[in-house]
Amino acid sequence: MRFGLALPQYGFSLPGGQEIGFGVTADWARRAERLGFDSVWLSDHFFYSFGRYGADPAPIAAIEPMTALAGIAAVTTRVRLGTLVLCAPFRHPALLAKMAATIDRISGGRLDLGLGAGWLQDEFDAFGFPFGTVAERFETLEGTLAALSALQSGQPATYEGSTVTLREAVLLPAPVHGRVPVLVGGKGGPRLLQLAARYADGWNAVWRIDADDYANRVTAAREACDTVGRDPATFRFSVGLYSLVGTDEREARSLFERGRAAFPGGAMDAETWASWSVDTLSGSPDQVIERVRQLEALGVEEIVVSPWVLPFAVHEPAVVDVLAERVIAPLRMSH
Repeated sequence: MRFGLALPQYGFSLPGGQEIGFGVTADWARRAERLGFDSVWLSDHFFYSFGRYGADPAPIAAIEPMTALAGIAAVTTRVRLGTLVLCAPFRHPALLAKMAATIDRISGGRLDLGLGAGWLQDEFDAFGFPFGTVAERFETLEGTLAALSALQSGQPATYEGSTVTLREAVLLPAPVHGRVPVLVGGKGGPRLLQLAARYADGWNAVWRIDADDYANRVTAAREACDTVGRDPATFRFSVGLYSLVGTDEREARSLFERGRAAFPGGAMDAETWASWSVDTLSGSPDQVIERVRQLEALGVEEIVVSPWVLPFAVHEPAVVDVLAERVIAPLRMSH
């Protein structure tokens, strides 16, 4: 099992309302590398909003992921760098492929490119991108995936889609290993899994995972691979999970209570420790290791942890240390 860290990148990402900036994000990337994490990840928003939680919908500061990853590539040496996930409608696939190849070169071949359809309508409207229907955003996602696949084929790419056109386009210089691995992010409905099976290296789901539901979606993903004539063994499964891990369960419960009390809009008021711990990576180190092994048995190869009750936030840095020392290190030794 590989472990990634969701890096702080938003105005809510740090305790006490501390201002976010590239320096803090890069420091956390270097810290993750020192602690033994395998990868670090950023998400993709022009701004974030707590409106979905019934709280103040005002825009919240966000660091752009691709430019930030270029900087992180230059100050790290080992960890892989990833997007979880880029919003496909925000960048033309040709420019995206060029950006990805350049970051991959800067990093020495360490980039993973996660892509999704987008969901926050406020940012689409504010910055002039048509939000459209779910079907229309999926059409854009498919065009982006198809164009990236063509551009990373090693041959001049010609592609005619409803949203993208390429004419003998060549990606030079190419990524270090010929292509950048591509993941599709989303809940795992039939159309998304079909796109992932056809065009991507794998599929990622976040941030709370019910084991039984996930097992069914893994089966569906493997069936999608069969449908498109792909060996299911070549398809990667990764998940992102909220993680509140303490030195013991009592400490983990205390973390949960602080997170619940701080959650915007009171949206976690009805949440209990039992409901939270069943579908996140939370508890004592032994409990978390047991959950990791359950996910591993389902075929999950990588877990990206978000060590708070909100994504891409680090409010209690000790959680990251406990994860590294009491979960990741013992699991490495056991293998």
